[in-house]
Amino acid sequence: MTAAQLPPVAPEVTATLVEDLSPRLRKRLDAAVTKLGSRPSQRDGDTVTIAVDEETELRLHAPGGVVASADAISCGCLLAPACVHRAAAACAAPTADPVPEPAGRPAPVAAGPASHVDDTAPAPDVASPAQRAAADAVWAAAAAVLDAGVDGAGAVAQAALLRAAHTARLQDLPRAAGAALSVVTLLRAARAGDPSYRTADLVTTLVELLGTARRVGTASGAELAAVKGRSRRPYSPDGSLRLYGLFTEPVVTDSGHGGVRTWVAGPDGRLCTVSDVAPGGVGRALGVADRAVRLGESALTHRELGRAGLAVSGATVSADGRLGAGKGVKAVTARGAAWTEPPLASLWETPPSAQAERALRSASRYADPDGGGSDLLFLDVELRGAVRESGGTCLLALCGGGVPVRLTVADDDPALAHRDNLMLLATAPGTRLRIIGRLVPALHPRLALLACSHPTGEGTIDLGLDRLRRADLPVPHAHVHAVPPGPGDSGGHSPLHLLERRVEQTIPAGRAAIGMLGDVSAETRRLRRAGLPTAAGLLAALCASAARRERDPFGRLLPADTDGFATHWLAAARYTSAVSESLCAAAWEQARTGQSHGRTHGPSSDPASPNARHICVP
Repeated sequence: MTAAQLPPVAPEVTATLVEDLSPRLRKRLDAAVTKLGSRPSQRDGDTVTIAVDEETELRLHAPGGVVASADAISCGCLLAPACVHRAAAACAAPTADPVPEPAGRPAPVAAGPASHVDDTAPAPDVASPAQRAAADAVWAAAAAVLDAGVDGAGAVAQAALLRAAHTARLQDLPRAAGAALSVVTLLRAARAGDPSYRTADLVTTLVELLGTARRVGTASGAELAAVKGRSRRPYSPDGSLRLYGLFTEPVVTDSGHGGVRTWVAGPDGRLCTVSDVAPGGVGRALGVADRAVRLGESALTHRELGRAGLAVSGATVSADGRLGAGKGVKAVTARGAAWTEPPLASLWETPPSAQAERALRSASRYADPDGGGSDLLFLDVELRGAVRESGGTCLLALCGGGVPVRLTVADDDPALAHRDNLMLLATAPGTRLRIIGRLVPALHPRLALLACSHPTGEGTIDLGLDRLRRADLPVPHAHVHAVPPGPGDSGGHSPLHLLERRVEQTIPAGRAAIGMLGDVSAETRRLRRAGLPTAAGLLAALCASAARRERDPFGRLLPADTDGFATHWLAAARYTSAVSESLCAAAWEQARTGQSHGRTHGPSSDPASPNARHICVP
């Protein structure tokens, strides 16, 4: 049995079942989850039955596809309903997405005397006491996960995070709730040895979760609205639209969802998307690409829309460019445009550095969710060949002015075509292509490759869905060689990685992994010599917080300060992220001006320094 064979379980159901266990059974829960995963199961309609042993069966009833109550999980053992099997099944199953609140339903109100009116209630532009309490609960649960690391964040710690996520959702904090569910999904993938798991993904999601929870109590106005997030995206009428297809990309999320997103552009260059994403993973992503688009009367599939056009009347569009599919929307197929024809050709006319700056703004962690924008870049490149890196192989290309750009796969899942297509393109140095990629913040220009013009010049390729053949590639030019990058584009390591690796090192084993490092003065001196005194201070504070353990008057160790350690870790992670974005912007700007990727010496190189004028770029 695998998790994919079990129906999704609502977060509050898992949390309730784990909380109801006795302390003795909680200690056995992780072992029970592992054991249950090896048992056979069968599905009959809305019910999945698991053979716990030869005489005992466990049933999960999921009307509508989701286990929505604790009573829907039943066990036939003698200890039921207080047995460990029900909680183990809930922990082994995927976590269900929260059900959106019906439109017009009043927001949840904290318990209290119905007749009491609080004249001191906060203004609507600041968080309520209940919201701050929910955010504090999310922070505490996330800090406990960080303290324990992946190895120690078992089912009990995950259940605490699920409970906090449920509370946050009830208090109208969908951004924190969604991040908490993503952390649980990544923890389960890490503990199960899922090959698609990446430590960097869990770092990013934990930073999002901790940062969001911390800012709920301090934010106000528009910032609070961005930190709270939205459970439903509002769509505004946009009249009649003439849209031109760009490309289609597969979407596979950490929460087990799969589907596709088709990008289209208007005559003014504004980007919009038509999406179809639902539970199902990569298998659904591959299947949905050939299904009809859910928009008006159009019979186009997503693949076809990426190369054709649409005429839409009664259009509704969200702030981030998603096209609505309401009853009043009408759409018919229209002629598309080649990437070299107006209006699409204008997308490639913006300088790469300006595109990178726009992409970094749209990817900002606390950007206005209604600000729109896109992290896509549109470049004309010449391929140079494969380049080996510590994390694998990427494709080196030259864009305008001979600027070296590294192109990587957007998704490493072997079921998708990204990796195979990239490796095939690497065998054709000298080929000139028009590409679309997603910006990857790095110390050098770097993109995740999504689509490109066909090497023969006829049509386009959706690199996640279409598969190139060797016959599609032109014969390499005799004078072009796939040479390794020179010193100016080697992408060497910045001393910042000394702090970055400690941030990532916390994830597998928790605070203890950092607390046992001992003296890190050599690393802090190297950071200061490189002009990064703030990074040096953060590294020293992080290690000191991890190693600090107070004792009571009898010499016994007191509980570790998980809150303090989480604060130091979050500060270090946010700093490395901000500096990486600054270095990325500087790399694209220097590429535009033709400057070498040299290092700016001196103490003013630290972006956090009040006298900083330059950013050191290796």
